[in-house]
Amino acid sequence: MTYDTLLFDRSGGEGEVGLLKLNRPEVLNAMNTQMGRDLRDAFRGLRDDERLRCLVLTGAGDRAFCTGADLKERNRMTDEEFFSQHRIFEDALLEGLRSIPVPVVAAVEGYCLAGGFELALGCDLIVASEAARFGLTETTRGLMPGVGAVVHLPRLAGKTFTKDVVFTARLIPGEEALRRGVVSRLTAPGQALGEALAMARTIADNAPVAVRQAKKAIERGMDCDVGTALAFMLEAYHAVVGTEDRREGIVAFNEKRAPRFAGR
Repeated sequence: MTYDTLLFDRSGGEGEVGLLKLNRPEVLNAMNTQMGRDLRDAFRGLRDDERLRCLVLTGAGDRAFCTGADLKERNRMTDEEFFSQHRIFEDALLEGLRSIPVPVVAAVEGYCLAGGFELALGCDLIVASEAARFGLTETTRGLMPGVGAVVHLPRLAGKTFTKDVVFTARLIPGEEALRRGVVSRLTAPGQALGEALAMARTIADNAPVAVRQAKKAIERGMDCDVGTALAFMLEAYHAVVGTEDRREGIVAFNEKRAPRFAGR
């Protein structure tokens, strides 16, 4: 997997952990049209990757995860050109990222702003440095968040907090993001990627089918009433019961050894 604006690598014995890095550090990893295309294509490819058990998403350099759309590229765009670019971003951040069945962990150092924050919010978990700064700054440029933040953030941190952040465009320190439930783990500066990779390896060691089914049940359950959510949960649970991994987990417990999950 080679791209103009991204770097991709694998770790783990069978390449179970993927690391996807936004690679435009000279402009704080701002998303231009090509990065949108690259993210769209990368997410589509990873969606069907049977080896993948967890994906870590981060930005090159230590100054920023991503500062949103490249406004220099957007300068003098016509409305038609603007819409055309945004549809690529929609395909990447709304359809592509959401379609990945395994957990996706964002590792954030420095600035995580506008569309970059929306990209991180589309992930399942965020690991951030204490020096990270989050913000939805679109209203300072005549826009509003348009690739998921106004949907994802209220579910994590509540409606009032989301309105505060969107309307004022203020920056959120890493500690506040942790306190609000936006970030799941906070690290010392420079340690976010290492912590995210360690988390990813822990996830990859667990039963792959069970993890995927749990993600599916959690995501579906957030979008419906409790009764329907419980039905989705049972459907996901029943799909796990007949797996080899479920039997291996119980045998390994009784044999007092670490389980060897095959993803079946």
